[in-house]
Amino acid sequence: MAYRNSVSAIAMTNIASSTVSSTYAAINATGLPHNCSIVYIVNNSSTDVTVSYDGTTDNDYIPTMTTRTLEFQTNSNPLSYQSNLAIGTKVYVKGTAGTGNIYLVGYYNALAA
Repeated sequence: MAYRNSVSAIAMTNIASSTVSSTYAAINATGLPHNCSIVYIVNNSSTDVTVSYDGTTDNDYIPTMTTRTLEFQTNSNPLSYQSNLAIGTKVYVKGTAGTGNIYLVGYYNALAA
């Protein structure tokens, strides 16, 4: 089983900022469809959000109108290992209701055909 030397994109998902509350809600309700080596969380909304990867623990904070870039492979150690956000991972946000959307974008290495 070999991987290509290129990446593919997952389908972008989003959550309306108007539905954000003090309880965590998933941006991607079905989880990641692939192990992602690069993930972007784009907060294109009028409210700051707290991020969780388990729906309970506060893991990150993304201010309004900013993007968080997570490059897992770049930070893997030793370099011969592959670091990814696992398939099925749900990304959650909480905050206060606002306007705009919060987006989740991801990239993964696909198997060669």
